[in-house]
Order: sequence, then structure tokens, then C-alpha cells
Amino acid sequence: MVLTLNLIAVLGFIYLVKDGNAHRFSYKKDAQELWHNVSKHCAGRMQSPINIVSHRAMPVVHSSLEMVYYHNPLPLPLKLVNTDHSVSLQPEKGKESIHMPKIFGALLSGEYEFESLHFHWGHKNSRGSEHVMNGIRFPVEMHIIHRSTKYGNMKDALAHSNGLTVLAFFFQVQEKNNKNLEPILKAFPHVKLPHQEVTLNETFTLASLLDTDLDVFYTYRGSLTTPPCSEAVTWIVFPDPLFLSFRQIKRFRRIMSQEDKMGNNFRSPQPLYNRLVYVRKMMRSNKSEQKRIDHSAISWVS
Repeated sequence: MVLTLNLIAVLGFIYLVKDGNAHRFSYKKDAQELWHNVSKHCAGRMQSPINIVSHRAMPVVHSSLEMVYYHNPLPLPLKLVNTDHSVSLQPEKGKESIHMPKIFGALLSGEYEFESLHFHWGHKNSRGSEHVMNGIRFPVEMHIIHRSTKYGNMKDALAHSNGLTVLAFFFQVQEKNNKNLEPILKAFPHVKLPHQEVTLNETFTLASLLDTDLDVFYTYRGSLTTPPCSEAVTWIVFPDPLFLSFRQIKRFRRIMSQEDKMGNNFRSPQPLYNRLVYVRKMMRSNKSEQKRIDHSAISWVS
């Protein structure tokens, strides 16, 4: 995308497109309002993140989210990358990809394979997450991205409304270290600067990161939370937070972007419009109190 110098001056920052799909952008509030100049999808009506209001979510009786190979060590090599807007963990696909973690169930149609994970965080503990839960922001949110096995690569997946599923997990801060994050966090000094990357010399399981209740979650149809904002994502958001320590969150805040110290790298909540947010809840009372929904009537399941 070619921008005139005058437009660059108006925006106050530079949008660049590399290889047709990688974007540079700013999280500053006034800059976010102009993301549609990078991609028209950013002005769509199915954008993410959103503010999830629990009492407005529609309870649904459906199967749990099934996780396959989540207890298997991730195949090496694992690459940690400073993408200039987050820190991303990316496995190298190869012969071991047949044992790559996958998910199915819930309201998903078919299997989705693990692609990468990354984090969003704030400069202060009162903000950082992208999704907002009943008006509350958490200091960190982790996204685990999965691609539908119907599509051979991310580019193809982004062209379809059912292309991706992203699992979103909040983190709350406490005194105790979360030892399960250490395989990732101890490599942070090697990706302090923009576009630095390092290969991890040890592996771990995705399940080890998820010490929380996985039975209850919210799900809705949305988009990538960064340009190009493709509306190709089924979001599954877990309300019960994980934890990390005050010392550990300081490691996030030492990471640099080209603008400054990385942080507050979250998009503002987007309008819900006419979308529904569904919740899988384990009811203790009479099951008749929970609405039963014919899956065929949920139009976004495909």
C-alpha cells in the first residue's frame, strides 16, 4: 500500500505492507481509528476484541472443547519472535506436524491445528488484555491461534469465515511466579528489540500453560485484532484467569517496539452489532433452566 507523504504526516506514523500481508501499525488510540486505511476489513461489523457481558451471553448446551496433543511436548525447533507489536511463539512445521496440537468440539466444525501463540499486555496492571470481561481489563491476555485443517496455510485460512479459532486466556498478577511460563519468559532478553528472534533449546506442553477451568467459556464470531483485521476467527474466551507474578510481568514491559517500550498493545473494544455471544456453562440447578439451541440454527457455525 502506497501512502503519500502528506497522509503519513496526518497519520503521525507509517503503515507498511510487506510481502502482501504483514503490516506495521500503531496501537495509539487515534491511530487505531485509522486502521481502515490499511485494510477495509478493520471497519467491518464483525470485529474483535469485544466487551463480554456475562449476563447477556446466550447459554448453549454443546460438547466441551477437545484438545489433542496438548499434553505432548511441542516439536522442536520453537522460535520466539519480537514482531514489533507482540512476542510470538511459532513452531516449525515439518514431519512432526502430524503431532501438532489440535482442537475440535464446542461449536467448531472440524479440526483446528496450532499455529502460534502471542501476548498482549499493559504498562499498568489495570489494563493490557484485549477482551474486556464485564467492563474489567486484565493485565495480560494470551492468544493461542489455530488454523482449520481444511486450509493448507494461514493465507488461505484468512480468506474464509471459519479459517481460524483463537483461544484467549487472561492473566492476573500475584506474588508467586508461574513456573510454567518460564520456558518462554527466560528467552525474552533475546527478543527485547524489534524483529529479534531466538530458537528455544527446550520444549514444553501447551497444556502446562493452561492451569484453569476449561469447561466454561464464551465464544463468538470475530476477527483478527490487528490489521488486516480479517473476519475469519471463531473466538473462544476463558473467563477464569491464569496468573503470573509481579516480577514476571516486568519482563513483558522490558520488550521494545520501534515506537517505544512495547505495552498497551491492545485494540479498543469493537461494537458487537447484531452478533451473539454464546457461553458454555455447567449449570448446578435444573437443566431445564439452560436454553437448548439447535446447532443448525446458529448461522456462523460452518
